[in-house]
Amino acid sequence: MAAYRVGLTGGIASGKTAVAQCFETHGIVVADADLAAREAIAPGSEGLREVVAAFGPEVLDSDGALDRASMRQRIFGDDAARKRLEAIIHPRVRQRLADDCAQAASPYAIAAIPLLTEVGGRDAYPWLHRILVVDVPIELQRERLIRRDGINPGLADKMIAAQATRQQRLMIADDVLVNAGSLGTLQRHVDVLHRQYLRLAEMAKT
Repeated sequence: MAAYRVGLTGGIASGKTAVAQCFETHGIVVADADLAAREAIAPGSEGLREVVAAFGPEVLDSDGALDRASMRQRIFGDDAARKRLEAIIHPRVRQRLADDCAQAASPYAIAAIPLLTEVGGRDAYPWLHRILVVDVPIELQRERLIRRDGINPGLADKMIAAQATRQQRLMIADDVLVNAGSLGTLQRHVDVLHRQYLRLAEMAKT
């Protein structure tokens, strides 16, 4: 059981997945908020039944799963609808991440939460001992997003603007990993953090 828990977050296209994979090479369990969110509203789940009750059966596709494109259109620009959806999904995600981290058979656990800043940081996840923010210069973030998703610069700018700002993320950080170099450089940064978290996890036992 991992008694020490680190939150991992960062902006879109900052390299959070690559960082998580680097920690996994050290045998560290990574609990994924995106996966937990998908499971929270999987076909047949209580979460999906609540979504249908709140928004109507038209949010389902022909297979009985959530029509994500339709749902995005439904909540886009409608704060009340978005908050109603989040009230269904977020508590389930928090509980799943807490359970996965508590049960992790590694010296510490990572909770990968892309929207940690947006959902309230430590107020939403008070069981996190430390928060690691993957940071990247905005110009590089934009370039990576355009290349990764094959989108135009205008859409990339809108996607970045829809998230918390770089400054807001840095305000909740205990540790900052600047991911502006090669994968090898990234791994070396993670190696240093891994040793630090091992020490902190050991200290937390005393």
